[in-house]
Amino acid sequence: MSDLPLIPLILAARPICWLRLLLLMALLLGGVPALLPAARAQIVDDSTKNRYGARTTFILREADMMRGDTVGRMIDTTLTRLPQNRYWVHDSAYYQDLGNFGTASRHLLWQPNTEIGARLGRNVFDRYVRNASTIPYYDTRSPYTFFRFHQGNPYEQIFELGYTRSLKKDLNVGFAYERFGSNKAVAVQSTRAGQVEHSNFLLFVRYQTSDDRYHLMANLTTARHRAVEQGGIIPLPTDMLEGTDGKKVDLSKLFDYQREEVRLTNAVNRDDRDQVHLAHTYRLLGRGLTAYHIADWTRRQNKYFDDQLIVTQSAIPSRQGTFRYDLRRFSNTITDDRADFRQIENTVGVMGNSPTVAYRLYGKQRTYSLESRSRYGSNTITVEKLNYPADSVRATQFFLGGSAGFTYKQFEIQTSGEVKVPQNFKEIINLKKTEYIFRGNTNLGPVRVDGLITSYSPTLTEQRFEGNHAVWYNKSFNNTQVQHVQGAINQKFGNQYAQLVGAFANVSNLVYYNRQAVPAQLTDSRQIVSLTAQHKLNVGHLFFDNQATYTKVLNGTEGLRFPWLVGESRLYFQGYVFKKALFGQFGVQAYFQSRWKPYDYNPTTQQFFFQDHFTIRNTPIADVFVSADIKTVNVFFKMAYVNQFLPQSGYYTTPYYAGLPRRLQFGIRWQFFN
Repeated sequence: MSDLPLIPLILAARPICWLRLLLLMALLLGGVPALLPAARAQIVDDSTKNRYGARTTFILREADMMRGDTVGRMIDTTLTRLPQNRYWVHDSAYYQDLGNFGTASRHLLWQPNTEIGARLGRNVFDRYVRNASTIPYYDTRSPYTFFRFHQGNPYEQIFELGYTRSLKKDLNVGFAYERFGSNKAVAVQSTRAGQVEHSNFLLFVRYQTSDDRYHLMANLTTARHRAVEQGGIIPLPTDMLEGTDGKKVDLSKLFDYQREEVRLTNAVNRDDRDQVHLAHTYRLLGRGLTAYHIADWTRRQNKYFDDQLIVTQSAIPSRQGTFRYDLRRFSNTITDDRADFRQIENTVGVMGNSPTVAYRLYGKQRTYSLESRSRYGSNTITVEKLNYPADSVRATQFFLGGSAGFTYKQFEIQTSGEVKVPQNFKEIINLKKTEYIFRGNTNLGPVRVDGLITSYSPTLTEQRFEGNHAVWYNKSFNNTQVQHVQGAINQKFGNQYAQLVGAFANVSNLVYYNRQAVPAQLTDSRQIVSLTAQHKLNVGHLFFDNQATYTKVLNGTEGLRFPWLVGESRLYFQGYVFKKALFGQFGVQAYFQSRWKPYDYNPTTQQFFFQDHFTIRNTPIADVFVSADIKTVNVFFKMAYVNQFLPQSGYYTTPYYAGLPRRLQFGIRWQFFN
């Protein structure tokens, strides 16, 4: 493996400025080797075996601290998820995207909303950003360094570096730097091949007093995401079926990738985020009564820019079911729409934890503001327009909530709830404007049942938007109500494991983006039924892992749509070789998605919307991989989409957005414990 041309692969990727990145690595790691001789002298015994490693490095999260857990869990060093793409980002759920790594995405399967109150509603890049309330903190007996690099030649690329160490017994600090990008696969121009650039810096600290009464977790995170928007492939006259009226497109002819033409040539979406998060607790009367405070400050800016509107519009033939790019409200030559969102949230409460009973009571204040602006003009004169007064979307909201749990042996029951405090008497008597969420679950051995009841307001973007290509003002929307229940049973018998999860949801007053790519609200309800089955089997060194989800929408087809079947399978062999010097896996993994009509995408508003004109065929995608674990180094090689041309030359993820073709992927994960 030392013969692999790793440095040429790194330097060849264009989305990332690797010269600056390598200099940063040298600066960050430059001081570490100087400490290693002394560190090694301390961490080896007479037989020269390391004392420190994965078993002495523990991860803690904010949820652990809120439960009174100060031990945490060991870090993950397994190979199973290493070659799977959906675990390369910060949300491993199934997503619909625009065919390339880092592009806009939305949940593919049903996910109930679990947040009430004001929400921005621009979430297409959420999965690539760290969640400040769930980031890992560490308890280390020695300095811990984490490094990973993935390269999907010539498209995807990921680089991440993390370092943490304990300063004295009760203080741990660290940082993590992440940068990834992707190159265009469709309509490639030699002078501008990069499609996505993302960088994320995280600084975190964990502290506890020696008497274990006070605990603190705090972090600062910044994220910068830039995505070039192509607007999908333009069907050419030669792509039409013979013998038709010229309006029906032969979609199987739109997989020429680099030679295809796209709708947008100079459009860019930016999503910049900064966040400071603090959570700390103080035990007043032991574990039975603890006071806590959580503070969170967030700043977001979303910007859409395109300075080639005339050229773009003249080159675009008519295409059914697309966003209204021909609508120009401010300028016919340039679009520069931006939204600035700021939020400060403080939560104060008390809680108690014991082996059998846990409770929490709190009050929360949320103050937010949203400003929308459009800039337009020539190169010498620029006019900035505030689309609507800032005070019309600036407010303070209050919430009351709590939770209670009881545990006895294998039996567990938990409940929680949160209500938005009405601001005036009209809101008190108007139940349609009341926002709340109540959750409960019970766990009895292999059986678990979860329930959720919620009523939440439309997002700020669904209520109001003004830009160069779109405008709406929806003051009369009612809250959306959801009743969701889910039951799961799992059992392990011998060398097999099986899990069955069934769910039912009733959704009323759903707000969605309709065929015109603007928000609309359904007047009737929708019912969603889903069933997920998972089965694992191993025979000796052979492992077989299957998972499939069936989803059906009842009582109408408008507003909600999912593939009726989404599945994933892995068949691999694992074991030791070379006298147990290397632990490895090799096998095949496959993803399947049934035929369906996916949501279309409007880049000017960063929203996926409902459509009926485009159907995606059954999509099987198979990968062949090999992974290896050499002490603290994990590597993998994968041939992704090995079944291209069998049976078709490509696949779609979104209308007129083609998924990546066959490619070789390589990855390395290296963890240092000294």
